[in-house]
Amino acid sequence: MTIASHLVELRKKHETLSAEVEQAQRSPSTDALKIAELKKQKLRLKEEIERLST
Repeated sequence: MTIASHLVELRKKHETLSAEVEQAQRSPSTDALKIAELKKQKLRLKEEIERLST
């Protein structure tokens, strides 16, 4: 797997997590810890994308 294709996959996962976070925040039954964990995962992906992009 090339770095470029890996970046594409990471960006797709980041977008998917963004959608999950938005949906979870709209749902009153979603646990705050679940939202926090999704945000942490999203941040880790963003950091990995930035690291590989440089």
